[in-house]
This record gives sequence, C-alpha cells and structure tokens, in this order.
Amino acid sequence: MTTNVKTIPLAFGSGISELSIPEKNVSSIILPSESKIKEEGTFLIKKALENPTKSKRLSEIVNPDSRIAIIVSDVTRPTPTAKILSPLLEELYLGGAKNENITIVFALGLHRLQTEEECRQLVGEEIFENIRCIQHDRKRCRLVGETSFGTPVEVFEEVLDSDLIISTGTLEFHYYAGYGGGGKSILPGVSSEKSILSFHSFYSKLFEGSPLSGKAGSPARQNIEEAARIAGLDFILNVVINSEKEIVAAVAGDFIEAHRKGVEYVDSMYKVPIKPADVVVVSCGGFPKDINLYQATKSLEHAIPAVKEGGSIILVAECAEGIGNKVYECWNRECKTPDEAVERFKHCFEFGGHKAAIVGRAAKEFKLYLVSKLPEEESKKAFFTPVKSIEEALKKILSENPEAKVHIMPNGGCTLPVKR
Repeated sequence: MTTNVKTIPLAFGSGISELSIPEKNVSSIILPSESKIKEEGTFLIKKALENPTKSKRLSEIVNPDSRIAIIVSDVTRPTPTAKILSPLLEELYLGGAKNENITIVFALGLHRLQTEEECRQLVGEEIFENIRCIQHDRKRCRLVGETSFGTPVEVFEEVLDSDLIISTGTLEFHYYAGYGGGGKSILPGVSSEKSILSFHSFYSKLFEGSPLSGKAGSPARQNIEEAARIAGLDFILNVVINSEKEIVAAVAGDFIEAHRKGVEYVDSMYKVPIKPADVVVVSCGGFPKDINLYQATKSLEHAIPAVKEGGSIILVAECAEGIGNKVYECWNRECKTPDEAVERFKHCFEFGGHKAAIVGRAAKEFKLYLVSKLPEEESKKAFFTPVKSIEEALKKILSENPEAKVHIMPNGGCTLPVKR
C-alpha cells in the first residue's frame, strides 16, 4: 500500500527546507489568520500618521528648528524600515522639519554593531545619503531617572538631546515583554548596558510562571513604559507584518495607547487556538528570525503550547551566524544538563544565560531536534539533538510512534498557538 506524502516548504535562512511527511501523520498546519492585503503598506502608514491615537499629528508638533531623533530597528528584526521612513519623513516635512535636524538611530540594545552596508540597506540608499544615521552606543548614555522596578533609565545621549523622540518598529510577540514595539525601542533599544541588564534580570523571577509572550500587561512591559515616559518618548509608528513581510496594519501616536491598538491586530492574526499534538515542526520563518540560535529560540518557545507533554519539537533554523551571543555560548559549554541551566538561572541572572535556561526548561519536558548549519557539537551543547534534515528527525520519531500526529508551524517567529 502506498502512503500519500505531503510536501511542505519551510523557510530556512533565505532559502527553503522541504518537509515530506505521510499525510496520515499531519495534524494541522498552524498558520496565522492572515487576510490578504487590502491596502498598500504606505497607504496604511499614511492613514495612521494622519489619524494618530491620543496624539497630535507630527506635522502639528514639529517646527523648522525641531531636532528630531527617529529610532529604528536593527538587522535582527524583520521591520520594513525603509518603507516606514518615507511616509514618516513626509509627515515631518509637512510641519517644516529639515533633514539637517533629523538623526536616525539604530536601536541595538546589546546586539552587535552593524556594517555600513547593513545600515544602508535597512533605511534605503537615498535616506542614508541625505540624513544622519548613527548606531546606538550603550557607553554614551545618561541617567535620567529610575522606574518603580528599580531599573535605572540610562538612555543614549543623542536621543535625549533631541526635541522630539519618535520610535518605529514591528509589533510582534515577545517572550518576555509580551509584545515588541512601543517603548521597547527605548528600553532596551537605546539604553545602557546597566539598564538593559537590570531590565532583563526580572525575567529570572518570572521564569517559573506561565509564558509571558502575548501578554500586554506583563511586568516587563510596565517597566518598559515607565522608562519610555521618563526618557520622554513622544510618538510611535509601529507596523504589523504578515509572513511575506508585507505591512498589514499600522498604528501611530501615544506609545501606550497606539501600541495596545496594534496588539489587537497582532492577536487577531497570530494567536491560533489548537489542540496539542505529539510533534511540532517549527520554522522561524527564515531570515532574520533564524539568523542565530539566540533569535531562533523565540520560535521554539512559541511551539511549546502546541505539543503534548513528553512530545517532540523539531526546530528548523539556519543559524548562519552561529549561537549569536557569547554568554549564551558560555552557558551552553558550562551547563552539562538542562537541569543545571535552569537551576543556575534561578539563582544567577546573566543576560544570554536566559536562553540556555529557556531551552533547558523545554528540553526537560520535550525531545528537541534542530535542523541548522550549526556544528553538531554546538547543537548538542544547547540541549538539542542535531539532525541533517526534518525527515531524519521525523523518521526517528515515527519509528517509535508510527501514528504520531504532527503540527507544522511555518512561521514560528510570529505565530502563537493557544491551547483550546
């Protein structure tokens, strides 16, 4: 008897990794309820800028002398910055703003510096040539206050010294802050190392609770918004993108009210009710969400609600830039077992180490497989079983349980299964 086989292409870096699976084993393909684009991205952005939430229009706020800082995402985020900037600048010019008074700041947080080529590609050739573009320097930050969580608000001086702070970015799920976007471009985006580490240290206290992804009222989000208020964030322009990286919604205005409006779009598109299956095959959605293992673990976390206790997760992530964080690498080397990583994190917060604990916690509950370009030894140290292909992992799983039901998540980076 021949078995009907289903072939599903999954994003892997900038290419594709094909999954061939017997149809009888497919439980479902977990896809966001993305409606096809009704309106072009630029139009959606213009509409948001013309009708900001709980704020005046930017063209009514600026004048020809206004010094403006526009914070933009770095290369690890899928934000279509060039598309966002054009209508944003038009709105500023309408109020008389001048190019010489505008500075575009790449929010790096604790990420690596970008090459000039990467900066140029992110904002687009013309903007890069005509407007000053700089990268956040976490050593050039000034203390302006402290949040009620005890986090010092130390922000990049180039941002603080402007008259108007505008933040741009993508609204998507975040493992700790609930969602990206909003004030997150201030803390951790353009904050000092001390501020960022203080902000992340609370994660070890919340680590044992229920997952924080998709929760807008998390303590981390409150901390972010207090810091953004202290720093003087004036206005946000955030977009929601679909799996094709096309803009499907845009929000602008007050950094809390507009953000929550965006959250509603994200939830309606990307929260998917499911019944857990024996196995989940999850792709991050390709570059840049699988640029390194540090970023790819977000998709691993999103897959967890879709798996039965004791089930298996196959993570499909190219990881062209390796692990992506020195501390994470170090913990992978030093923690010999998942238990060790989890226990160490509970007693010792170290930024980067949280990823080892996240994977360690998952490895205690599920069998983890990794299809990547990482050396096998690196994958093993990170508590994964390395496999050359999705089929290799499935073969092992199906040999033990031929009737295993498999969920497939082609866009793990932005899809959040919710248990029915």
